[in-house]
Amino acid sequence: MSNFLIVGTDSGCGKTYVACALLRDMKRRGINAGVFKPVCCGDRADARKLREAAQVSNSLEQINPVYLRAFAEPCMAASLEHKSIDLSQLVAAYREINAQYSPVLVDSISGWETPLSQDKTMADLAEQLRLPVILVVKNQRGAASLALMTVRAIQARGLECRAIVLNHIGEEWDTAAVTNSQVIEDCTGVPVVATLIHGQEDLDAEAILGY
Repeated sequence: MSNFLIVGTDSGCGKTYVACALLRDMKRRGINAGVFKPVCCGDRADARKLREAAQVSNSLEQINPVYLRAFAEPCMAASLEHKSIDLSQLVAAYREINAQYSPVLVDSISGWETPLSQDKTMADLAEQLRLPVILVVKNQRGAASLALMTVRAIQARGLECRAIVLNHIGEEWDTAAVTNSQVIEDCTGVPVVATLIHGQEDLDAEAILGY
């Protein structure tokens, strides 16, 4: 079973929400899925949600090896604590989780090029992990532009964007929300495999991940 990197177009688009839904579905079907959250800033709420959804016994430190207290960009949060984020250590921590579970979902932080240091971003970590990407996009006006920019950036790193999940976070639907799926598929060439409606907690992992 292939591991996947769950990426969002920006902060607050719902990638952790999507990752949790996928994990719950796999656990219901008896799949030994694990989870990895390389960096958290501000709190570890996302790491806790992922651990609960995955029903694993790993410590928060194993699931989330870099925790920074400031709610800021990781590079600045690390600087405030006089720390640095070492990509090789994150890759090693991922491999430890990967030795225990199959598949593993890696939940990234914020957007594709979120700065981890002055010269490294989340995209550099993704390039080292070499995982196919599931892209989560907030279903609103402007979604197609963000999706297209992110897909092109993923592909420029030599990585595959396997599928897109649209996440509709509000109750109201406008013309953009209704038509985004078709526009994004046409412009990116990547299938939109699911559109979450407001409050939806279940996803079909087999339809999105292939297992």
